[in-house]
Amino acid sequence: MSAELGTTNLLLGIMAAVSVLEALVIIGIGVAGFMAYRKVIALVDRTMEIAAGIEARQVAPAMMRVNAILDNVKDVTTKVKEETERVDHAIHSTIDRIDDTAGRVRTNVRAKTSALVGFLRGARTAVQTAFRTEART
Repeated sequence: MSAELGTTNLLLGIMAAVSVLEALVIIGIGVAGFMAYRKVIALVDRTMEIAAGIEARQVAPAMMRVNAILDNVKDVTTKVKEETERVDHAIHSTIDRIDDTAGRVRTNVRAKTSALVGFLRGARTAVQTAFRTEART
C-alpha cells in the first residue's frame, strides 16, 4: 500500500502546486487589471481636461456668437411680425374705406340716374304704345 500512497501523495502535491500556481496567476491578473483600470481612468481624466480646455477656448466663444446671432434673428423676426401686422391692418382699413366709398358712389349714381332711367322707360313705353295703336288702326 505504500506504493499506492506514494503515487497518491505525488498527485496531491502536483495538484497543490498547480492550485498555488493558479492562485498566483489569478492574483497577477487581478493586479494587472487594477493597473489597467488606473491607466484608463487617468486617460479618461486627461481626455476630459483636454475636452474642457477645448470647450473653454473654442466652443464657449462660438456659442456666445451663435447666441448673439439668435438674439438678432429674434429681434428682426419681432420687427417683421410687427410691421406685417401694421401693414395688414392698413390693408384691411383701406379695403373697408374702398367698400364704403363704392357703396356711397353706387347710392349717389342710383339717386342721380333714377330720374333719367324713369324718363327713358316712360319714353320707351310711350313709343311702344304709339306704334301699337298705329298698327291696330
